[in-house]
Amino acid sequence: MKQPLVENIDFYYNEQGYMVFTEKFHLDRGFCCGNGCRHCPYNFESVPEPKKSILLAKRQENKNTKGER
Repeated sequence: MKQPLVENIDFYYNEQGYMVFTEKFHLDRGFCCGNGCRHCPYNFESVPEPKKSILLAKRQENKNTKGER
């Protein structure tokens, strides 16, 4: 039986009111769904090109902007 989703653990609501799944949710699911989710821990492996490359570049740009490596 599936467990109910828990707000601020499995998802949160963004500024526009949309539900955003967390990295934990994605890891618990166990695979990339191919939708280009914000917190995808699977490097968008199921997202078709060219969207995959665009998302990966944007993620890298955000890391560089925040001073991460």
